[in-house]
Amino acid sequence: MFKRVAIYIFGLFVLAFGTNFSINSDLGVTPVSAVPFISSLILDIDAGVLFTAMFVIFVALQILLLRAEFKWINLTQIIFSFIFGYFVDFAALILNGFVFPTYFGQLFTNFIGIVLVSLGIVLYMKARLVSLPPEGFVEALAVKIPQLPFYRAKIAKDSALVIIAVVLSLVFLGGVVGVREGTLLAALLIGWLIPVIEKILRHMQNIAFRRFL
Repeated sequence: MFKRVAIYIFGLFVLAFGTNFSINSDLGVTPVSAVPFISSLILDIDAGVLFTAMFVIFVALQILLLRAEFKWINLTQIIFSFIFGYFVDFAALILNGFVFPTYFGQLFTNFIGIVLVSLGIVLYMKARLVSLPPEGFVEALAVKIPQLPFYRAKIAKDSALVIIAVVLSLVFLGGVVGVREGTLLAALLIGWLIPVIEKILRHMQNIAFRRFL
């Protein structure tokens, strides 16, 4: 259990740093932030409040999808979301707005963020404790649709959020706001990288195990 908790916390930290690299690249908000960000501009409500509301909606969708299969311990996903928020603030203090100069530097910074977010998700979910609401919803989708593996469900969910954000922005703000190339890259690449990173980590574990023997 101690090992699982350590992996979980480390995974959340990696995810928090990845989130901040994406933010610092200034190439658009992350897919999971897109709808709350646009909604905050439309409704003139703090984005943090809407972010929490969206996480609650993700939990509610899990209950609707899983019904009797839903484990009520997963309601703590909302609590862990607040803890993750503190990790994001801590990572922001460490990075202090760091970004590589030039546009290509911004792209590279964004790519680092994408890789770290993917790695963080793999690590914290490997601990098999409590998922954050977005990943909990993706897990529920993968359970109810066996033909849809987790990484594809992740890509579908992120892409859907980006599309919803773009539509809301066009209808209510008269143009696309907040969603840029970094947002699109994150929506397409994070889910795709998850099985790649899982395979690399398994390979590293096998090498370490053989050397130990």
